[in-house]
Amino acid sequence: MGDRRSTPRILPVGEHALLVELPDLAATLGFFDEVRAAALDGVIEAVPAARTVLVKYAPHAVSYADLAARLARLDAADGASSGGRLVEIPVHYDGADLADLAGLLGVSADELVRRHRGSEYRVAFGGFAPGFAYLSGGDPLLDVPRRATPRTRIPAGAVGLAGTFSGVYPRESPGGWQLIGHTDMVMWDLDRTPPATLQPGDRVRFLDAGPARAAVVRAAAPSDTVTPRRVVDHSGPALEVLRPGAQAVLQDEGRVGVAGLGVTGSGALDRPALHAANRLVGNGPGEAVIEFAQGGEVGAHGEVVVAVTGARAELRLTRRSGRVDMIAGPSPIALGNGERLAIVPDQGLRNYMAVRGGFDVPAVLGSRASDTMSGIGPAPLTMGSVLGVRTTNSVPLPPVGDPEPWPADRLPADVVELPVVLGPRDDWFTPHALDVLFTQPWQVTRHSNRVGLRLAGDVPLERAITAELPSEGVVPGAVQVPASGQPVLFLADHPVTGGYPVIAVLTTRALAVAGQLAPGAVIRFAPAGDSLTPRLVRTPTPLELS
Repeated sequence: MGDRRSTPRILPVGEHALLVELPDLAATLGFFDEVRAAALDGVIEAVPAARTVLVKYAPHAVSYADLAARLARLDAADGASSGGRLVEIPVHYDGADLADLAGLLGVSADELVRRHRGSEYRVAFGGFAPGFAYLSGGDPLLDVPRRATPRTRIPAGAVGLAGTFSGVYPRESPGGWQLIGHTDMVMWDLDRTPPATLQPGDRVRFLDAGPARAAVVRAAAPSDTVTPRRVVDHSGPALEVLRPGAQAVLQDEGRVGVAGLGVTGSGALDRPALHAANRLVGNGPGEAVIEFAQGGEVGAHGEVVVAVTGARAELRLTRRSGRVDMIAGPSPIALGNGERLAIVPDQGLRNYMAVRGGFDVPAVLGSRASDTMSGIGPAPLTMGSVLGVRTTNSVPLPPVGDPEPWPADRLPADVVELPVVLGPRDDWFTPHALDVLFTQPWQVTRHSNRVGLRLAGDVPLERAITAELPSEGVVPGAVQVPASGQPVLFLADHPVTGGYPVIAVLTTRALAVAGQLAPGAVIRFAPAGDSLTPRLVRTPTPLELS
């Protein structure tokens, strides 16, 4: 690598990651190459961004201190090497913003195209959508602002510019990049391995494909979702969703190692509840389950064994005779053909229903989790969705005994205190803001979902550094603070990168509790210190909530 060395700044990101801050994009790409080549023990994934590399690790395999010391010894010199796979992308230069951009830059449209084609780019990092890649290394002239008003619909294959980056939209989405053309190359296809055409570290050249023929009808990008089968003549056991509640989705432990593709991990919001439900029916801990929000009901096709964990709930089993039995707590429940099980939550938001053998649904990128932000994975379940059940892959059921108690330490009531680890960007906030973070109650607003909890407090968090933060990798549990000063607590379906500073990150135990918080719930943040377990505290006074 190059001769220039710089000492990276290393910052904590919760209990399972750290952020390495570099001086510029070139050093970041060089450092990312070094991390991949080093193959350090305990490192799960590295996520490059504009000036940082997020390194996720397994604490049982390597400590924060040891990993930070090893990373500090890596070379952070410029990463402008000629290595990496070369991908050539043919472009029809017919974008809606081409003429206006040429005028803004003081060149002809032909000259703008020549400069765009004349550079070799490198995939710097993934972006806001699966398969979207920020391409660096273009002509210095092509430094353009985003559109003042983003478009609500940009088609798949659109080629755009924003700042010093170039990029190709892998699927239809909103966006604010300046469009200069389009390509017929499919940039994201789940039937391929890997599904993204562009990978971090790849080199890219754009070719002039000439005018597009108007008669050509471009094929739609392959679907990212797998819709569970509706069973008409199913030969084996199945579960039918009779009532999905506020939301019903399939979830497991999520996806690992796909952030470089722009894909988040997703997975069950309450991981302990996922594991407990599977244990009760004899499955492996990571088997996919149905995650219900605010209750739901299923019906059995054939004979199945299920278990329900998570929010404290009343379970109503309706027999074929019409008799209704109440199930006291988490335990294996045998359902006969035509019998129904309803979940009526009492405390908490989400329940997890496992079925012995697991659901017969194909995995997408190594997981059966439904990512509600990107649409990857099984589609959300609706009334009438029927899921086949596998009849193998289970161990003997646990002995029948008293039902497991509902885990009260993870069920929200009154004010919930959530331990956090400060950083990585707590130094972007005033001392007063840090005091407010820990002393002020925060209420979960109705604009909350699996992507994150939007919080509201009387006093917004004031920033000491008001400059724009280049996008950098984020993790579940990150407490990100936008310009309004009202935090957003990221959950499992969060974006891979974010452009606002993260003041703190929840502990692992606290993250499971956050997944059970409904709109209107009140929380307090607490420094993790020696206690990483969330706890319930007193009910706030009217003055504190006013």
